Amino acid sequence: MEHSAGVLATLSEVQYALDTFYFLICGALVMWMAAGFSMLEAGLVRAKNTAEILTKNVSLFAISCIMYMICGYAIMYGGGIFLSGIMETGVEEGFLYEAEETYSPSSDFFFQVVFVATAMSIVSGAVAERMKLWAFLAFAVVMTGFIYPMQGSWTWGGEDVFGMFSLEDLGFSDFAGSGIVHMAGAAAALAGVILLGARKGKYGPNGEPRAIPGANLPLATLGTFILWMGWFGFNGGSVLATAEAASANDVAIVFTNTLLAAAGGGVTAMIMSKMMFGKSDLTMLLNGVLAGLVTITAEPSTPTPLLATIFGAAGGVLVVLSITTLDRVFKIDDPVGAISVHGTCGILGLLLVPVTNGDSTFIGQIVGAITIFVWVFGASLIVWSIIKAVMGIRVSAEEEYEGVDLTECGQEAYPEFVMK
Repeated sequence: MEHSAGVLATLSEVQYALDTFYFLICGALVMWMAAGFSMLEAGLVRAKNTAEILTKNVSLFAISCIMYMICGYAIMYGGGIFLSGIMETGVEEGFLYEAEETYSPSSDFFFQVVFVATAMSIVSGAVAERMKLWAFLAFAVVMTGFIYPMQGSWTWGGEDVFGMFSLEDLGFSDFAGSGIVHMAGAAAALAGVILLGARKGKYGPNGEPRAIPGANLPLATLGTFILWMGWFGFNGGSVLATAEAASANDVAIVFTNTLLAAAGGGVTAMIMSKMMFGKSDLTMLLNGVLAGLVTITAEPSTPTPLLATIFGAAGGVLVVLSITTLDRVFKIDDPVGAISVHGTCGILGLLLVPVTNGDSTFIGQIVGAITIFVWVFGASLIVWSIIKAVMGIRVSAEEEYEGVDLTECGQEAYPEFVMK
């Protein structure tokens, strides 16, 4: 009996170690998405704004880590393992093996914090080329330390919305964050873009949109492939385990469906761009791939491979229609298409969950989507407005013409090749 108990204890520790290691590797893959966002955004802005967009992406990641350590994790999950853990019970509490746990609490923090940074990265691209750097960073502090964790507490944290109703009881489900991460980031971005206004020269005297090409499409393509790769950690890690046969099989299904949804989104976006513009637009293809990824993120574990491809394809169609509608009809100037990719397709992903997941409901998904959007958009609009009143959020027309690389960072990414 003692031998059997020892074997079981050893197996439990092995499972704990494997699941923890898997969690950490997936978290590292999600962190790698920060490089993808950086390259994608750097490729889709003009050369004179490249150094500033890279500065924002590195800075926001660092801020996200610190703010989530200080208060974000505690707000989202009702406790903390780092600063709050040190203050309350001592550092050992967050790092020692607990028999009832299936993975290290520290690995959970590591995995969760890179999701916060992903949400904030979405904002970066949408407000590119005309926002003050320090205004953006001030918003990043509030977004990652409070706004994102609050809606996260109502969803993944399992708390009632302002103590009134439970999204889980309504049948809300978001496997890896189509709404909780991606739509939340897009909602915050939309609030900022509305207050910020369009870039100079983006719209003609009669309101007609004008294309402002990015400086480096090879870099944008590289960024898309990096994001595609990182998304395997984003969705695959959300299985939360891999040490048993059933969970390992789930991981394989999630990886496969993530791959195919991206492929479906890319193909349909390219077809849509050919039909609408007469050309196979590379930027639409790239956004189509990302749209497919965002769409499948809400539920990558239950669709068949064919359905996952179809869901991604629907995202690819939607993102092209959304980008053109926001640009032409609503005059929303989003240099990288982030609001459409992550917001519109994030909503689509949530609404598709009940098609294959019988534990969710359409009512729950709709209420959840509205709750996340209203909270993040409303809170962000207030914060952006305060920052605008205190320090301003937009650079001057002269600074915008010169490029925010020089005015905000004092250096250029391409000093010998910059064109105004």
